[in-house]
Amino acid sequence: MRQIRPLDQALDWLTPSHPKWPSKVKTLMSTRIGGHSMGAYASLNLGDHVGDDSVLVQKNREQLELLTGNRPVYLKQIHGCEVVFLSPTTPNGTQADVCLTTHKNLSCTIMVADCLPILMTNMEGTIVGAAHAGWRGLAGIGSRDGRGVIENLITSLIDHQALSRAPTSGWLAWLGPCIGAKHFEVGIEVVEAFSGDTQAEDFFNPLSAGPSPQKWMADLAGLARLRLQRLGVETILGNSGGLDSDMWCTYIQKDLFFSHRRDKVSGRMAASIWIT
Repeated sequence: MRQIRPLDQALDWLTPSHPKWPSKVKTLMSTRIGGHSMGAYASLNLGDHVGDDSVLVQKNREQLELLTGNRPVYLKQIHGCEVVFLSPTTPNGTQADVCLTTHKNLSCTIMVADCLPILMTNMEGTIVGAAHAGWRGLAGIGSRDGRGVIENLITSLIDHQALSRAPTSGWLAWLGPCIGAKHFEVGIEVVEAFSGDTQAEDFFNPLSAGPSPQKWMADLAGLARLRLQRLGVETILGNSGGLDSDMWCTYIQKDLFFSHRRDKVSGRMAASIWIT
């Protein structure tokens, strides 16, 4: 995984590396390495809702804030499609699965342990956003207008960019680790959620032959890339999905990533993006 960089002796992070990525926009994708939590949560668990010792979680969060030099805003994620614009007064626990901001040193932060984190910015580095993309969010389950988290993220970024009256030369996206296409087993309800999209069929592989399979393997990162490309995002970095992406798979990389599907009880990692 070439995009891992050492942050200090105890912690590694994943970050975009591309000539078009604006230098004033910073990102962090934490791993499970380098924190204070123990047992199933060892060791850099950033989730305060998964049963871990709250004192240790707070120490982990303080460590992350100290190392990055900015304030992450931790959302209450519900696998929905709601969007929040972050300001310096936005409290932790605000309910949303999509966030964006133009404020400096304020992190759009998504917590994951199998779902796909998506980080975005414009090429000028004047606005950033993030989305928590599980299959429900990608499909727009529960959304009032049927749009998913990617559509809501990009629409909100474009709308806020327009308010600044400054043109942008394009958008960039980075996809973090998620459960891989060889390990994300889903049922008929997931396939049906994408049934109106004929191209999405390419990202589901049936586990049995015949006309009526009951289980499929789903490519979460592939589904996200498909939607980003449709919306005109030309530069998409990070997790490419597919059957050859074990290095980006939270399920298989046990020493590096938390995985709720694998362990049932697990911590959470954070993907953050901010403007310096």
